[in-house]
Amino acid sequence: MTNNGGYGDPAKLEGNYVAILVCWLLGNGCLFSWNSMLTIEDYYGNLFPHYHSPRVLTLVYQPFALGTLAILAYHEAKINTRKRNLFGYSLFLISSLGILILDLSTSGKGGLGTFIGICIFSGLFGVADANVQGGMIGDLSLMSPAFIQSFLAGLAASGALTSALRLITKAAFDNSTDGLRKGAITFFAISAFFEFLCVILYALVFPKLPVVKHYRSKAASEGSKTVTADLAAGGIQALPYEGAEEDPKRLERLSNKQLLLENKAYAATMFMIYALTLSIFPGFLSEDTGKHSLGSW
Repeated sequence: MTNNGGYGDPAKLEGNYVAILVCWLLGNGCLFSWNSMLTIEDYYGNLFPHYHSPRVLTLVYQPFALGTLAILAYHEAKINTRKRNLFGYSLFLISSLGILILDLSTSGKGGLGTFIGICIFSGLFGVADANVQGGMIGDLSLMSPAFIQSFLAGLAASGALTSALRLITKAAFDNSTDGLRKGAITFFAISAFFEFLCVILYALVFPKLPVVKHYRSKAASEGSKTVTADLAAGGIQALPYEGAEEDPKRLERLSNKQLLLENKAYAATMFMIYALTLSIFPGFLSEDTGKHSLGSW
């Protein structure tokens, strides 16, 4: 089947609301595993009392995330978006399962070797996040604004969701033997299942929605080179783009430096938001060792 975007009005296509829901779930999946690791820091603090796990895990995560993101940004025009996002969600799944298996295989015992293993998985979370978050935002930016809004809402909701789950698991295992470990195992079992769900949604459900096919066909017809695999997954073969022969300037793109300079205000805002966020969580909270009336709660 060959289709180059002749779907008509996207608002009238089937799958709009399903796509919004899927985008929200995929947004959750971007940070669910990492937030799970941060939310059970009380377990890691108890397991590794001398290794300052709240700070170390974040310091391991960030360089991998930023380094991978820089590499992907440099090569973004040549990268298969579908493979990038599937790799990211699959890496989230594998890492979540890896942490679960590591804990079960060591019977919840600490030690330097186990801590190094946890740090490796933290770094893998950073690599996965750089692939998925940038790839999904780039993918959805070619579609309806409602999709990217839903995706970002899912990112924001991920923290609230993991916090709520932490309260539930803490209440469930608070008075049981080895309650912290049971809560952590439950957390990463849920996390692994959720990341598996994200892989299925992105690989099999999202690309086959009519509204998604429309936007990706439209992007291909305008010269996008990163949606070919997405179209194939939706059963569409994109026609070769001929607009460049008529107007070569239409395919000219700004360099990353030009894009940064044109959006320097947004870049500065993003930097300040991340700096403030990380200074509070896990920064300040990991060092808040005062005694409180709520105790461990």
